[in-house]
Amino acid sequence: MASRPKRRAVGGGTPQPPGAPVPCHEEEENEETEDQDDDDDDDEGDSDEEEDEDEVVGEEVNVEFEAYSISDSDYDGIKRLLQQLFLKAPVNTAELTELLIQQNHIGSVIKVSRRLRSFSLNWFFFLVNSRPAGCLSRHGAGGLGYEQTDVSEDSDDDVDGDEVFGFISLLNLTERKGTPCAEQIKALALRGCAKSCEKSVVEQLDRLLSDSSRPVGLLLSERFVNVPAQIALPLHRQLQKELAEAHKTNKPCGKCHFYLLISKTFAEAGKNNSKKNQSSQKKDELMFTNAEEEFFYEKAALRFSYSVQEESDSCLGGRWSFDDVPMQPLRTVMLVPCDRMGEVMAALEEHLSV
Repeated sequence: MASRPKRRAVGGGTPQPPGAPVPCHEEEENEETEDQDDDDDDDEGDSDEEEDEDEVVGEEVNVEFEAYSISDSDYDGIKRLLQQLFLKAPVNTAELTELLIQQNHIGSVIKVSRRLRSFSLNWFFFLVNSRPAGCLSRHGAGGLGYEQTDVSEDSDDDVDGDEVFGFISLLNLTERKGTPCAEQIKALALRGCAKSCEKSVVEQLDRLLSDSSRPVGLLLSERFVNVPAQIALPLHRQLQKELAEAHKTNKPCGKCHFYLLISKTFAEAGKNNSKKNQSSQKKDELMFTNAEEEFFYEKAALRFSYSVQEESDSCLGGRWSFDDVPMQPLRTVMLVPCDRMGEVMAALEEHLSV
């Protein structure tokens, strides 16, 4: 789905995971040296370590991803990604994960290509986690092709190669009415709406979520923060094909009137705290973790944001540096009519094609 990987060892030695000790180049000949000598040695060691860290941060890693049908072995990876979306909200992510696996005619997981399974994933994580979000090369994923593969349970691949880097799927909340996790998700959306919107908007959302004649599907698209947005285009293309086929063959998830999305977003802290402002925020005021979800936001019939500051780790809010404006973590809820998906896909094609 992308170019072959490039790997370059730092400092000519064996790659080490984060936190590994920096090797000493020389043994100290005398432990009782003068304080000045110790200070000089410390300064040199610190300088070498900083140079090594700078070189790692400057690494460019091209990784080839492939999409696979969702299977039982993906349980832990999918659940972990769902937890980063729902945080401490009372949503049974274990049950939700099981439902997504059961309906595996819908959805895909992103994994490292089978051809690259011998590549050291520990080293890969070291490099990826040393880079700012979204800084993997464009050639690292998406846009160049899409291959979905059914994974055999007898595969001899190394277990590390089954790491889930992202997934896409859909759960029809109307079909799953009465299922605990589906009811919890609807209740979560309504609570967020009540915190951010006027009463009339809450009532409108409640009617739409309760209308069995116009089914609502929860569209889930989650991935590691460093995986580029370009990978979203082939995943959404494939999902739309699968949904059309499910509708044609009368399988679950096939018929939806609306797509419900809950997106991870950020906004400048201290702004738009009123209900009126949070229900009518402009796209430019929001920073989407998954950049492609801006196009869903533009076509949404109903949209609002609510704060998850109290549920988030401290690193998700605040400042990235002293020069930055403080940011507040949000969840942005969007209800997108399915008949507008053609416009959304056209925008994805225009902006994410490689």
